[in-house]
Amino acid sequence: MSKTHTSADDSKKLVQQAMGVFIGTQSRKSNINRLTGKMPQIEDVANSISNQSSNSMPIVQTMDLGKGKGDEVKFNFVNPVGGVPIMGSEMAEGRGEGVSLSEDKLRVNQARFPLDLGDVMDEIRSPVDIHRIGKPLLQSSMDNFEDQLALVHMAGARGFHNNIEWRLPLASDPRFGKVATNRVKAPTKNRHFMVDNGTIALFKDNAGEVDLTTADAMSMGVVDSLAAYLDQIVAPPPPVEFESDQAAKDSPFRVLLCSAATYNLFTADPNFRNYQANALARARYAKDHPLFTNPEVALWRNTLLVKMPKPVRFYAGDAIKYCGAYDSEAESTTTVPASFTDKFAVDRNILLGGQALAKAYAKSRHSGWPYFWKEAPSDFDDKLEIMIGAILGLSKIRFAVDVGDGRTEFTDHGAAVVDAVVPIIGARQ
Repeated sequence: MSKTHTSADDSKKLVQQAMGVFIGTQSRKSNINRLTGKMPQIEDVANSISNQSSNSMPIVQTMDLGKGKGDEVKFNFVNPVGGVPIMGSEMAEGRGEGVSLSEDKLRVNQARFPLDLGDVMDEIRSPVDIHRIGKPLLQSSMDNFEDQLALVHMAGARGFHNNIEWRLPLASDPRFGKVATNRVKAPTKNRHFMVDNGTIALFKDNAGEVDLTTADAMSMGVVDSLAAYLDQIVAPPPPVEFESDQAAKDSPFRVLLCSAATYNLFTADPNFRNYQANALARARYAKDHPLFTNPEVALWRNTLLVKMPKPVRFYAGDAIKYCGAYDSEAESTTTVPASFTDKFAVDRNILLGGQALAKAYAKSRHSGWPYFWKEAPSDFDDKLEIMIGAILGLSKIRFAVDVGDGRTEFTDHGAAVVDAVVPIIGARQ
């Protein structure tokens, strides 16, 4: 007797599922995703996304890679050009300033989450529809992985906060390098700040411990200091520009991703409701972009305060890597003061401008899309495993920037970090 069925390997089914999971991931309602430039959608499925998203957003996506194109993406930065005008009848020929480029690159790798759905008897005994919940569970795992991977690369550290919700192991885990794919780069010296007695200072080591005290917590005064500092340095992180933001030029802003503990300190400010109202007022010029209208955001000194999904946290005695020189990427290590014991920790807050992080996708042979589903029945279809996969890579964008006077500074282009002290509430995780 003949049977009519759709194979688990049916190509049309795979493409539809792969397109669905990719679009679902692109539209997920997370703050990290809202900081990502979107690839334009058009009706033709085969060409439904362009090669690269807007470079005015903190996270820039590209789809340049595919079969036969390798696993590496390169991108360039045009260094600032100096010089003064040549006046009157002086000879100008042969006196032009040179144009120099800096280059960075990243690689992609395949990430997969499999899920065992058991056998026919498991399905019969289960009080829930295992097949129905399987794919949403895997979709959630991949979405969280993408958000957390972006967070760790932008922060320049994995930190030591750890629980079952983390999809990235600790940096000490032998699997970490494979999962991160690209090197997690400690912040460059000119992009690494810390709170110092209510203001901003460059990151400092003091005899093997980070130069922080338990009083060095974030506050709106620190945001003031940070904004003033960025106004005075060469090549600060460029502002963020949302699509169709009518005030992008007149009222530019950057985003400060705050840990939940840091954000709670901000809410204690007596003017915090006014800062939230500022964000809602600014949203009107950006077509009510959901990042502005989120009830847990605030705006002050053209800095949008946004709560991050997971803390990048360092506990007493934990190592913090930093770059000790402007002209080098060499990393040194200091530790959180042992005196913090189990009462205080250091949380990393991330200031984001445009082009902070690059995200590259490659097309899978399973579907022709970066994402794919696979089903693997066995034992005469009695048992079933399903899997979600993606081929992607992320890396913080860094260039060696000519800052004048013959000096070159390694610079995280669109990202800076502020390390601050937070109280530990509950058990260490």
